[in-house]
Amino acid sequence: MNTFKIKVYADGADKNSMLELYKDPAISGLTTNPTLMRKAGISNYASFAQDILLTIKNKPLSLEVFSDEFDEMYRQALIISGWQENVFVKIPITNSRGESAQPLIKTLSDEGVKLNVTAILTLAQVENTLASLNPNTSAVISVFAGRIADTGRNPENIIRAAKAAISKLPKVELLWASVREVLNIFQADKCGCDIVTVPPDILKKAELLAGKDLTELSLDTVKMFERDAKAAGYQI
Repeated sequence: MNTFKIKVYADGADKNSMLELYKDPAISGLTTNPTLMRKAGISNYASFAQDILLTIKNKPLSLEVFSDEFDEMYRQALIISGWQENVFVKIPITNSRGESAQPLIKTLSDEGVKLNVTAILTLAQVENTLASLNPNTSAVISVFAGRIADTGRNPENIIRAAKAAISKLPKVELLWASVREVLNIFQADKCGCDIVTVPPDILKKAELLAGKDLTELSLDTVKMFERDAKAAGYQI
């Protein structure tokens, strides 16, 4: 993992995993979202966030608002931002009705709130967000490249165009989100992304397999088949 130019963020909501990854020098930051938190069984958002922030102090941590109304998103963003200096507040590019969050993004950025604008899938959304950001306030633009790929489109062209667009704002970083496989980390690095968010299972796979000799991996695969066939006791 240390061979990549790109910064690797761990994406998840399991407390023990997050705190362990925080200690890893190869991990530059952490992110989470309400969906991951719900899957992890978290019922009290504030308690969970403030608990992990007792340890996660020296690396960026992105925490997302969870209201669908912009006034309430604003209120939540100010509270979340106030918890600690290393917190970035995740704001979705729209609400669930498809209404643009750009006015809210502009207001918060102008007030100095560090943002992670999330759920972006189009270059137009990137450009509109850039127009709303204060150049003096740090921000992250999260392009969900994995979801773009899920539609059969190659996300690399959008990522490269987004990277070119943000080059005018030195305090804005581009993040490759929704990693599905180890290859995506290499793609994000090649495209010049600043950050890639990776779930713990893909991180483990990358540490185990990235760059491994393919002949050796082929033999490992055959050994797995042989081992599992014996364990199953198959006969013909």
